[in-house]
Amino acid sequence: MNLKSRILVPSLAALFFTAAKAQEAPKYEYTEAFKPFFYPQTGTETRSASGQPGHVYWQNAVNYNLDISLNDAQDELTGTAEIIYTNNSPDNLGFLWLQLDQNLFKKDSRGNAIVPLSGSRNGAHGEDFDGGYRIKSVKLDGKDVRYTVSDTRMQIDLPKELKSRGGVAKIKIEYSFKSPKYGSDRMGIQDTKNGKIFTIAQWYPRMCVYDDVLGWNTMPYLGASEFYLEYGDITANITVPASHYVVASGELLNAKEVYTKEQNNRWEQARYSDKTVMIRPESEIGKTQAAGTKTWKFRINQARDFAWASSAAFILDAARINLPGGKKSLAISAYPAESAGEKAWGRSTEYTKAAIEHYSAKWYGYTYPAATNVAGNEGGMEYPGIVFCHMDSKGEELWGVTDHEFGHNWFPMIVGSNERLFAWMDEGFNTFINELSTEAFNKGEYYRKKNIAQAGGYIMNDNFEPIMVGPDNMKENSIGVLAYFKPGMGLQILRETILGPEKFDKAFRTYIDRWAFKHPTPWDFFHTMENVSGEELNWFWRGWFMNKWKIDQAVKNVKYVNGDFKSGAQITVENLGQLPMPTTVQVKFKDGTTQIVKLPVEVWKRNREWTFKVDSAKEIEQVKLDPESAIPDTNSKNNVWTWDTAQTKPVEKINIKDFTGTFGSKQVPVKITFAEKNNQLYAQATGQPEFPLEYTGDNTFTFEQAQISLKFSQDRKTITFSQGGRDFTFTKE
Repeated sequence: MNLKSRILVPSLAALFFTAAKAQEAPKYEYTEAFKPFFYPQTGTETRSASGQPGHVYWQNAVNYNLDISLNDAQDELTGTAEIIYTNNSPDNLGFLWLQLDQNLFKKDSRGNAIVPLSGSRNGAHGEDFDGGYRIKSVKLDGKDVRYTVSDTRMQIDLPKELKSRGGVAKIKIEYSFKSPKYGSDRMGIQDTKNGKIFTIAQWYPRMCVYDDVLGWNTMPYLGASEFYLEYGDITANITVPASHYVVASGELLNAKEVYTKEQNNRWEQARYSDKTVMIRPESEIGKTQAAGTKTWKFRINQARDFAWASSAAFILDAARINLPGGKKSLAISAYPAESAGEKAWGRSTEYTKAAIEHYSAKWYGYTYPAATNVAGNEGGMEYPGIVFCHMDSKGEELWGVTDHEFGHNWFPMIVGSNERLFAWMDEGFNTFINELSTEAFNKGEYYRKKNIAQAGGYIMNDNFEPIMVGPDNMKENSIGVLAYFKPGMGLQILRETILGPEKFDKAFRTYIDRWAFKHPTPWDFFHTMENVSGEELNWFWRGWFMNKWKIDQAVKNVKYVNGDFKSGAQITVENLGQLPMPTTVQVKFKDGTTQIVKLPVEVWKRNREWTFKVDSAKEIEQVKLDPESAIPDTNSKNNVWTWDTAQTKPVEKINIKDFTGTFGSKQVPVKITFAEKNNQLYAQATGQPEFPLEYTGDNTFTFEQAQISLKFSQDRKTITFSQGGRDFTFTKE
């Protein structure tokens, strides 16, 4: 039918020496939505056009041996970082770049300079202290080396180039810094009745990523955007006051040296328990006031970062995590007495265990020996194997933040995207998987299905930037929507409405598996989803992520065929917004029954409106788009048509056979033959394909695609043919 219509319109226009009247162009342009060449480049040797790493994909590696000491009275940390950096790239490197994120807290930092007078989540909340690194020495292979500090970056000039494809540089940096009380909502110091809780992150110089996309990734740390890091093995020796207990990324190596015999027995019990086991109860806080210091030793492999927490105030509990293939991990919680109780952090380990087990079974197995939830002053922050959540969180709020932060162990801890540029690739993906895990947790204890339709007017507000704008390049108030909510909703729509759960889940798991411990770009994700699902999705990427297109679909018209409901109905829907979507139409009949019609997105590839027939012998009460509220349509008012509110009066019933026959004209050398097929009138002009006609009442038929109107006389013997403002008279032969 579409093919015939495409040919018919210009043919009739030529026959009758006229063209359709000019109309105002609609918002929706299908040639723009579905235009080809969405991808900026084809496949390369490092990144395949299929979305997987190319046959010579490479990334550099870095191992860290870290020693750090905490002076809890001065809130100061002093340490040494030994860095073993391997250059796997095809390029010789004349210099190296490192990240010095603590320099955000210097008074003259760029991040501090952009904090508005109204305040910000980022930075140190106005705390007046001497922050940032104090670099004591930088050595390369045991010798002093020239370096330059530029805001939150350090450049080391190499005396000779670091060889490509395997060259190794050994760097040693001695440093110290004073911890902020509130470290940009990512680290800090929380006072409690039993002592301070130190949550420590961004605490050692870290290598910048050198990749095949941008070379050195040296964007400064401004507070809003997060991190882009290389993978490797990390050991950490953490020296703290002897009364402190330390939890950290990875595995504790010297448990017998730092825990009592009874506490170690409890740890062993927890490793085999699906119920929470108390390791250090509140009753033991303050019982032993040991003098001096104690060193805690940890190790984590194939990780991109390391964080830790230390306090004399910690209650500790733990339970076993069951992973696919019989593997095990350990869920751990560390929190002060103020946060205890079954309505608060007493369920933290239960939440942690459930989240890790769900994500492992559904997407990709958890890779670390422990998952630790720490109560601090952060709203919520994630690191490999450990997260910081606010000590005042409880109930549904604590589940939500725990689930979200541990979801980050998949994005970006396992799938190492560039958070500096593409916050949505970790926050948005994580927001999406959180919805599924919350539905699964404890038979939906905290789950409430979201009404996506109601969100359309909000998330598609013109005041928001596009999703693909980086977090440092959007208003701070936009970050929650553009990094979390909108991309998370986009993936939900892609799963539930566009691809279906089976296709989506297979493609999404493939993406995670392909890019585990690697560095994907948005294009790698887009390519993978299309190649695995087998569906063209450039229209969705273009509208939802690259632009801020709106969705607005509408019911334009509902008519009974020939005015008789027993002959079925013709329903016309429109795509008014710039972003097309598959269209679900619910037809509700007056007897209370319903019928669902699903239109694929392809109907919008060359149409702005679409008419389809509903085969039924029942009277229609209502026609509604998106009955499950799965699409964020910006105008819900035009999504519903009801018989009572329809502006058109009912079309009288007719007998189609009364209008059949052949008609000729003295004005043009054309004959038109009318025939009945399946109770619908078709017309065919001389030498042209036949086309269907729609009865609009008063002996008039139309063919809207060619803007043709045919009005029969009362005796059905003459026709007034109208097109493009001109009329022609035809007489029955």
